[in-house]
Amino acid sequence: MLKVIALFNGKIKLFVQGRKRAFSILEEQLTPTDKTIWMHVASLGEFEQGLPILELLRTKYPEHKLVLTFFSPSGYEVKKNTSAADVVVYLPMDSNSKVKRFLNLVDPELAIFIKYEVWPNYLHHLKKRKVPTILVSAIFSKRQIYFKSYGGFMRNNLRKFDYFFVQDKKSKKLLESIGITNTSISGDTRLDRVSEILNRNNQLAFMDRFKNDQLCLVAGSTWPEDEEILIDYINSTSEKLKFVIAPHEIKPGHVEKITSGLKKPTVCYSELKDQVLEEFDVLVIDTIGLLTKIYSYADIAYVGGGFATGLHNTMEPAVFGIPIIIGPQYDGFKEAEDLVSIGGIIPISNKKSFGKLMKGFINNPASTRSIGDINSNYINSNKGAAGLIMKRISQDYL
Repeated sequence: MLKVIALFNGKIKLFVQGRKRAFSILEEQLTPTDKTIWMHVASLGEFEQGLPILELLRTKYPEHKLVLTFFSPSGYEVKKNTSAADVVVYLPMDSNSKVKRFLNLVDPELAIFIKYEVWPNYLHHLKKRKVPTILVSAIFSKRQIYFKSYGGFMRNNLRKFDYFFVQDKKSKKLLESIGITNTSISGDTRLDRVSEILNRNNQLAFMDRFKNDQLCLVAGSTWPEDEEILIDYINSTSEKLKFVIAPHEIKPGHVEKITSGLKKPTVCYSELKDQVLEEFDVLVIDTIGLLTKIYSYADIAYVGGGFATGLHNTMEPAVFGIPIIIGPQYDGFKEAEDLVSIGGIIPISNKKSFGKLMKGFINNPASTRSIGDINSNYINSNKGAAGLIMKRISQDYL
């Protein structure tokens, strides 16, 4: 079915074609004498969670080859050339024959799955081969099939993991409710990842010129529902502000829709050459890979996806100690739930609530800074998960 769908869908085409090459890549880059550690991630977000562990594995076990697999094209196509692993491929589909072939080629000494990844055939054959298998940065909710009366098959697959490093007490208790006790609360490795951002050089010359020491709102990973609110505010406010919009969708047609709706002087990143950036009020980022550094220039951040599509990464702006605005739908995003509860992230539901919130931020700079401090303190006090996990790996599995 996927092969048929691939004829009409570019993402599925990458999904299908990429898997065709997985085994040949493994055969080219691995030998039977290689010692390997395998990590599997679903997509880009899970890669960010796994990266701190990959980096520690690289340092502590340099004689091992690190094999990294992705499920999603949106992760693999962006990170297929990462230096964090020695071999990067799509995960072959979870059929009996493909799993056997994959494990024969990789022959891992340890298998690490990130967050949600539970693949029955892979887990069965890893268990059969007595390969230690762990789930890292796992988070569970009552809505998942494991905790339903009809979820016996998937519960049995969970029990094939040797150990669970979970993000919170709730996840640990849920696992205990189905008889799984080989767990510990380590937190979210993404906090280790984002805390490292502060140690990088985040300077961008074009942002220095554009911001020009003025108050700046950076809206990242926005969707049409977010952009409608942002554009209405930008067009109507009389406040002296700079705005950066980095939409999730950067196809020319979508970018044109954003820029045509703005009444204030607007420039796109692709048009920066020879522009006097100080003269523009709005900068639209029509490329990828810059958002993290751009957040370092923000006084206020807006993170998109909270109206319909799924909230994007709130940790990247949080690490810079700035207040964060999101849409109303953030259930299931633990860090957002935590920070909403303590006041570092503030959800809005419509244009009116957004405008009111922005007025409060602008008129009360001391309060705005203290809200931002909540976010940076949260990250500082909760980082360290990767170190805890690596200690356990070294003691028990490698």
